Amino acid sequence: MARLTDWQQQILGAKRVDLTHEVHPDIPRFAAFEPMQERDVRTIEKDRFWAKEYTFATPYGTHVDAPGHFAAGKRLVSGIGVDELILPLNVLHLEDKVAADPDYAVTADDIAAFEAEHGTIEPGSFVAFSSNWSTRWEDPDAFVNLDEDGVQHTPGWSLEALHVLIDDRRVAAIGHETLDTDPGVAVAESGFLYGELYVLEQDIYQIEVLDNLVQVPATGAVIVVGPANIKGAPSITSRVYALFQE
Repeated sequence: MARLTDWQQQILGAKRVDLTHEVHPDIPRFAAFEPMQERDVRTIEKDRFWAKEYTFATPYGTHVDAPGHFAAGKRLVSGIGVDELILPLNVLHLEDKVAADPDYAVTADDIAAFEAEHGTIEPGSFVAFSSNWSTRWEDPDAFVNLDEDGVQHTPGWSLEALHVLIDDRRVAAIGHETLDTDPGVAVAESGFLYGELYVLEQDIYQIEVLDNLVQVPATGAVIVVGPANIKGAPSITSRVYALFQE
């Protein structure tokens, strides 16, 4: 039997955290989309194998948004290279701030505080915003968190913070636990997702609706992203996980 190399042992011995929600018709979703539909197209009883057909919008559940999702002419999911799908992961743990203010937006000061403790965020890395919002997943109303005027009270990224990460730190991708990049109140005020537009216009991708970020250390982890390689997809439901040494 061939011996495992030191590198194989290191990877296989890493702590693994699934950052992906399970997909089904009753999950929280963007209001413009219908719930997922599914049907059996073959069964073991009749056909000796089981196959199903699913219908859902591409940004459904934990998903990758390619630049072309918002920015015309930019790359689609199949254009994201495999070298961009395994990245060093930095996690901004801002759960306490979001608990105190559900409208919280990540600031440049939050990034500065992170770097003061952990060092400068390296170019080509993935930066995730851990808000603990994923704990609301089983209650779609709480996840969307609408007020009586139909305004979402959900956390997100400020444009200021996105400029620091993308313009100054040259990160490769960002991610968050909510349905949108922008805080809900900011979307209500501006009428559009300008933070998401800015991210994708810079030809980098993002992952929305991440799970379990609270279990991942601020630094030292690697994120592994597994989108389906569907030609022409602007976004797609994906399996995402983190690896790190305990």
